[in-house]
Amino acid sequence: MTHRPEGPAKAAARYLTEERVGIQKLARDFAMKEVLPVANELDPVQGTIPDRLREQMAEMGFFGLLIPEEHGGLGVGVFEYCLVAEELARAWLSVSGLLARGNGMGGGFTPEQRAEMLPKVARGEYLGAYALSEAEAGSDVANLSCRARRDGDEWVIDGTKMWCTYADQSDYLVLFARTAPDKDPAKPHRGISAFLIEKERGGFPAGITGTKVRKIGYHGWHTWELAFDGFRVPASALLGEEGKGFYLAVSGLEVGRAHTAARAIGLARAALEDSIAYVQQRVQFGRPIGDFQSIRFKIAEMAAEIEAARQLMYSVATEIDLGGCCSGEAAMAKFVASEMAERVTSAAVQIHGGAGYTTDFAVERHWRDARLTRIFEGTSEIQLRVISDEPLGKAP
Repeated sequence: MTHRPEGPAKAAARYLTEERVGIQKLARDFAMKEVLPVANELDPVQGTIPDRLREQMAEMGFFGLLIPEEHGGLGVGVFEYCLVAEELARAWLSVSGLLARGNGMGGGFTPEQRAEMLPKVARGEYLGAYALSEAEAGSDVANLSCRARRDGDEWVIDGTKMWCTYADQSDYLVLFARTAPDKDPAKPHRGISAFLIEKERGGFPAGITGTKVRKIGYHGWHTWELAFDGFRVPASALLGEEGKGFYLAVSGLEVGRAHTAARAIGLARAALEDSIAYVQQRVQFGRPIGDFQSIRFKIAEMAAEIEAARQLMYSVATEIDLGGCCSGEAAMAKFVASEMAERVTSAAVQIHGGAGYTTDFAVERHWRDARLTRIFEGTSEIQLRVISDEPLGKAP
C-alpha cells in the first residue's frame, strides 16, 4: 500500500489540540470582526489603534498568555502565543505587536515585582516598551553609548535611544544603558544594565523627550527616538544585576523570533486570502483571472510557502515550550517566515495589477508591513549569522 504523506491539515492536527483550536478561533474571530475593519480605516490615514481594541484584548486574556495563572495570566505556552499572533497579524501587524507589550515584558522583575505587576500586565493595565537600540547600536546591541551614572541613591541617565515603539502609550520603559565607566573593547557587552522607568500613559516625564520616527508602515502606533537629559531614577529602578543587562536583553530572543515568524505568516496569509478573493472576481478576456494557469500556480506557490514556514514555526514554538535550546532553529523560523512574507505579499500586489499599487486594496499594507519583518527582531542577515554559527562554529 502506498504511503500518503500528511497534508497540511493532518500535520497541523498533531499540534492543534482542542484547547489550541479554541484559542485560535477566538483570536481569528476578533481579528476579522474587530481589528480588520479598524485597520482598513486607520492605516491609510496613519491613525492610532483605538483603546477599545486594547481593552478587548485584555478581556480575552491576550496580554497574559505567557503569564502564570498564579499571577492572573492564562499560563499557556509560546505555541498559543504564536497562534494568536498569526491571527492578529492577518488583520493588522501593529495589533499583533501589542501582544508583546504584555507577554514579552517582565524580564528581570524580582519575585515581589512579579507578584505585584504581572496581574496588572495580564489585565492590560501595565504595558511596557523597550528602549534598547541606538543609532549606532542596532544589530550591534553591545555597542550602547547611553549612560547611567550613580549619584547617591539615584541613577542619572544621558543619551539617546531609537526605534522605541509604543513608548508614549506604555506604562513603563525598560531602558538599557552603560553603567561601567569605560567600555571593554574585548567584551563590550559587559557593563550594560537595565532599568525600569515607570511613567504616565500618553507622554514622557521631565528629562525625556521624544521625536516620532517617520515610517512607511507599521502604522497604528508611534515609534520614537528618545533623548535622556539628566533623567533621574531611584536606585531601585535597576532591573537584575548591575552590568548584566545585555543578558537580559538577549534572553527572550527565541520567543521574540518565533513571535515575529508567526506575525510574518499572518501577513502572508492575509495577502494570499485577499488574492484568492480578487482572482475569483476579477475578469479579463471573458474569464476570472483565477482560471489562468499562471495565476493558479502563483497562488499555489504562495500557499505552499506559507504552510512550510508555519510548520517550522510550530516546531520551534513546541521546542521552546518543552524547554529546549533552539536559538538556531528560532533564527531559521524568523528568517524563513520573514523572507517568505515579502515574496508572498509582493506576489499579491502583482496579482492585483495596477489595483495592487493603490491604497484601495489592503495588499499594499501587507506588502509594506512584511518588509519590516526582515528588519526587526534581528535582520535577516543577523539570522543567517546565528544559523551559520551551528554548522561552521562562531566566526572570529
